[in-house]
Amino acid sequence: MTTGSPGRGPDSVRAGAHRPARLVGTLPIGELVFAALMVALGVFALVGVFAIHVPVGAHVGPRVFPIFVAVILLGSAVAVLAGVLRGQRGVPEDGEDIDQSLPTDWLTLLKIAGLVVAHLLLVEPVGWVPAAALLFAGVAWSLGAKRWWMALLIGTGLALVIQIVFGGLLGLSLPWGPALGWLGRMF
Repeated sequence: MTTGSPGRGPDSVRAGAHRPARLVGTLPIGELVFAALMVALGVFALVGVFAIHVPVGAHVGPRVFPIFVAVILLGSAVAVLAGVLRGQRGVPEDGEDIDQSLPTDWLTLLKIAGLVVAHLLLVEPVGWVPAAALLFAGVAWSLGAKRWWMALLIGTGLALVIQIVFGGLLGLSLPWGPALGWLGRMF
């Protein structure tokens, strides 16, 4: 038997996790946005699978795993969206350090979303390493890093390792870009 105040123990958190939450005149905007974005991402992934070139005569082609991932993503996103629309809310665990009284920091979320879009637009013209380094440093800055230049150096190092391992050694198509084209010719 758990002692303490009622409704505060780990058993009560688990028991209340599937009960509909009472909404006091507010919509769970953050959860709805997340669920809707995940549904959109699942649809985008499923549609994008059919742009993958399949070699002639392949029985199990390169579309099988992406279709599996896209269907799982879409199914779970629809389930989350349906749950949120029925009033089920995510319950924070006791170990989470979250102040529920504070509003969502939409400016930080918009900065990060803008950085992701900028990364997608920059990968081809400048290459993987500079685009990923800017994304890493920008997200660190958006989340409050004081030494953005350190994040830029760490991001550059990580992106360079990823580029060499995945783009150079494994042969995945990460663009080298104009600055690192000479390194790409070595692999």
